[in-house]
Amino acid sequence: MREVPLVMPKMSMTMTEGTFLVWRREPGEAVKAGDVVCEVASDKVDMEVESPVEGTLSRLLAQPDQVLGVGEPLAYITSDADDLLDGLFDTGPAPAAEPDLVTVGAAVSPPPAATPPSRRGPRPAVPFARRRASELHVDIESVAGSGPDGLITVGDVEKAALTPTANGSTTAPAPAVPAAAPAIGDRDVYGETTVQSLSRINKVSAAALTRSWTTIPHVTQHDSADITDLDAFRRELDAAAKLDGGRVTLLAFLLKAVVSALKAHPRVNSSLTATQDALVLKHYYHLGVAVDTAHGLVVPVLRDVDRKGITELSRDLADVSARARDGKLSGDDVRGATFTVSSLGGIGGTAFTPIVNSPEAAILGVSKSRTEPVWDGEQFVPRLMLPLSLSYDHRIVDGALAARFTSHLSHLLGDVRRLLL
Repeated sequence: MREVPLVMPKMSMTMTEGTFLVWRREPGEAVKAGDVVCEVASDKVDMEVESPVEGTLSRLLAQPDQVLGVGEPLAYITSDADDLLDGLFDTGPAPAAEPDLVTVGAAVSPPPAATPPSRRGPRPAVPFARRRASELHVDIESVAGSGPDGLITVGDVEKAALTPTANGSTTAPAPAVPAAAPAIGDRDVYGETTVQSLSRINKVSAAALTRSWTTIPHVTQHDSADITDLDAFRRELDAAAKLDGGRVTLLAFLLKAVVSALKAHPRVNSSLTATQDALVLKHYYHLGVAVDTAHGLVVPVLRDVDRKGITELSRDLADVSARARDGKLSGDDVRGATFTVSSLGGIGGTAFTPIVNSPEAAILGVSKSRTEPVWDGEQFVPRLMLPLSLSYDHRIVDGALAARFTSHLSHLLGDVRRLLL
C-alpha cells in the first residue's frame, strides 16, 4: 500500500498555480481511477480533478480558496494498484543485503545508527517538479522530498532553490517582499469606505496581466475601418437568420478578417520560444475572444476560424459566450489561442490599449463604431467607422508590420466582397 499524491493539474501552457475550490469526496471514502475528487480553478476556468488510481482518500491537504503551485499535492490516496504505483514510484531495485559476519569470541559492538536506504535510478518526483527544477537550475537529485516515499513536489524544488549553497548564494533569487498594505477598515482619513473582495477571476486575471505587462514590451497601433457597406450586408443576413432563431454578428466578420490578415502577415500569428531566440510560426488559427461576465473578463477560444463560415462563427460565438457567462467553460475552451480579439463595441469608447495575452504576439481591441464625415474626393459623406487598436509584442512585431496588419484589416472590412473570397 502506498500513498499516491493528487496534484494541482496544469491546465494551460502558462499556468504556474491554481486555486482549490471544493472537495467532492470525504476522507476515508473509496475512489476508483477516474472518479472526480475535487474542483480547482486557474486561468479563469473551473476543472474537475480525477483520481489517478483506485484506493482510499486518506489525507486532504487543500482548503477552499487556497492557491497552490502546479504539481503541489491536494490530497493523498492510499492505493495498492501495484502496476500503476510501480510506474509512479519506480526507483530501481534495491541492492541486495549482505549477511552479517560475527567472529566467535569477539566483542559485539552496538549496531550503527540506521541510514536511509540507497536508491538507484532517478529520485521520485512529480513531473512538474522536474520541469520546475530545470527552470530554476536545481539539481533534483539533491532535493529532499516531502511526499510519500520521498516524492519530490514543486514546493520542495522551490524551497531548495532558495536555500543558500556552500558559498552563501542561492540557486534562484528570492522574490521581493512586498510592502505591507495599509490597514483596511470601514473608514479612512477622508471618510467612509467599503471593502469589496476581488472575485477569483479578478485575482487570476490580475496576476496574468501583471506578468504580461511587465515582461512584454507593448506598443499599440491605432487605425479605423469603414464598415458602412459591411454593416448593411450584415443586417440583411441577420434579419434572415432571426427567422430561424439565429443571429449574424459583426464580430464574426471581424474574426474572418483577422484570419486573412494573419495569413498575410504570419509573424503576427507566432510566439517566442522559451529561450527567446526563435519564433514559432503557427499554421492554425485559434482566436481568443474576450467575454464580459458578472465575475470578470474571460477569454474562450474559437478553433479553426479559417475553416468556418460567418453563420457558423456567429453560432459558435453565441454558444461560447453563454457558457462563459454561466461559468461552464472547460479547460480546453480557453487553451491554445494564437491571437485575441477584445471588443468593447457594445459599451463605448474611441480607442484603448489592450494587454497582450502571453505567449501571443498581439491582441486586437475594437471600440464602438460611429458615423463620421469622410472626404470621398469631392465632398464629405457620412460613413460608419470602426476604431481598431492593435497592441503587440515589440520583440516579435515592429511598427511597420503592425501598420501593414491594421491597414490590411481595414481594407478587408471596407470591402465585404474581398472578405468573403
